[in-house]
Amino acid sequence: MDVPVRDDREDERDEGGRLGAEEIGAALGERATLVQFSSAFCQPCRATRRVLAEVAAMVEGVAHVEIDAEARLALVRALGVATTPTTLVLDGQGRIVRRATGQPRRADVIAALGAAV
Repeated sequence: MDVPVRDDREDERDEGGRLGAEEIGAALGERATLVQFSSAFCQPCRATRRVLAEVAAMVEGVAHVEIDAEARLALVRALGVATTPTTLVLDGQGRIVRRATGQPRRADVIAALGAAV
């Protein structure tokens, strides 16, 4: 796999283990949510946006939310986001079940959703 993936269930932190609509600024998906942290001049962020939006459109009950990392520094720090793009996969209750940095492949995103649904 090209994209490093960390299973947050193994080292879930109180401040970063669960996210709600208030924190991400949008409604959670019924089954899962793909949360993407991006920055304005990040070329891989644009490609990541396309991949995540395509997967969210393909899988019923999955939402894609993009967050401007520079505008949400407190959340970035609380979650330990060090680079963009960073993608978090949340289950239907907002628990972080996967984390990946870099531009993901569609197949990797679909596989990561398996941990959430």
